[in-house]
Amino acid sequence: LHAAYGGVVPELASRDHILRLLPLTETVLGQAGLTWPDIDAIGYTAGPGLAGALLVGAATAHGLSFATGIPLMGIHHLEGHLLSPLLDPSAKELRFPFLALLVSGGHTQIMRVNGLGDYDMLGDTIDDAAGEAFDKSAQLLGLGYPGGPAISALATHGDPRRFDLPRPLLKRPTLDFSFAGLKTAVLTQVQKLRSANTLDDRTRADLAAAVQAAIVEVLVAKCNKAVRDTGLRALVIAGGVGANQALRDGLSELARNQDVRVCFPAPSLCTDNGVMIAWAAALRIAAGHTPQAAGAFSVRPRWPLTALTE
Repeated sequence: LHAAYGGVVPELASRDHILRLLPLTETVLGQAGLTWPDIDAIGYTAGPGLAGALLVGAATAHGLSFATGIPLMGIHHLEGHLLSPLLDPSAKELRFPFLALLVSGGHTQIMRVNGLGDYDMLGDTIDDAAGEAFDKSAQLLGLGYPGGPAISALATHGDPRRFDLPRPLLKRPTLDFSFAGLKTAVLTQVQKLRSANTLDDRTRADLAAAVQAAIVEVLVAKCNKAVRDTGLRALVIAGGVGANQALRDGLSELARNQDVRVCFPAPSLCTDNGVMIAWAAALRIAAGHTPQAAGAFSVRPRWPLTALTE
């Protein structure tokens, strides 16, 4: 739906959600062999994100709650990502506190996770997130949207050493991220190659490999610094970019070299999904948080994760 525009168009997304949410809900219940009386609560994304899409989801959740009498709970989108690795059997024995790298289209953050709803921000995105850098670089190379999988696929055929791209903030003492300079460097390189009429398939693959290598090097280096600074020996990876195989390989090497436990969610749980929202709601209810009845509601397009309280 959004590929022709190189990114998500909010109005198109909201209208499509209206058409799909109820049929999808019925399909999911059918596949699970469940009916509405089997459901204990309805979790939905209350923010942050695009206001229109959030309103569609919240309205659907409250409507279903009103119709069925099932209570509901609004969930922070990033908390869903953050807790999704705990669904994987490899994280069964993971205990708080641990470090988390949340890396997606709009966010690149390193957090100390002290417990459910208790998160300390150690490093944040100053401008473009890693996912944005993937998407914008892919668009410049004519690879379409979403950019991460396209860059990753093309990079397997390229030489990452051919182009020397910047590693923003790599040498800085902070854990913050910045990928705007990388995007600008890719734009400049593409313009030079096109002017010289040398942007052939091999060159595009080499540039894709260089982009991926630059992003992965920064992410792994910042995670390494976070481990050294905090002394924590467990790191979970969350968000869509967490499905990138080069990143997984780099962090797996970090785990071996630094004796750190790294937990990845299944690739199907990396990108935005409903399972992580249901999971976060279930964890909160199990921890004693009380779900709400249907009624007046609002959404929070801007909602800092650190504002959450137990």
